Amino acid sequence: MRSRYAAYAVGGLVGADHLFRTWHPRTRPDDPTPDDGLTWTGLTVEATEAGGEADTTGVVTFTARYSDAAGEPGALRERSRFTRRAGRWVYVDGDVDA
Repeated sequence: MRSRYAAYAVGGLVGADHLFRTWHPRTRPDDPTPDDGLTWTGLTVEATEAGGEADTTGVVTFTARYSDAAGEPGALRERSRFTRRAGRWVYVDGDVDA
C-alpha cells in the first residue's frame, strides 16, 4: 500500500511502471499513469484486515492527502482490496469514500 502511494507521489513513468506491476491484471487500467496535476502530501493508514504472511487477501483503509494544481488541499479515503499473486501483493480494487 505504501509503495503504491509513493508511486502516485513520484508520478510520471516511474510511478506508472510501479502501479502497473502492483495492479491485478484483471482490474488494471490500460494506462495507470498518475495524475501529474496533484501533489500528494501525506498518507494515513487507518486500518488493515488480514494481509499477513499466511494470508492470500488483505484490505487496507487509508486517507491520502493532496494539493491540486491550484494549491487547494484535498483527501482521498479508500478501502482497498489486495490479493497475493505469485508471492507478491497486488491491488485489486477499492471503495472510495469522498
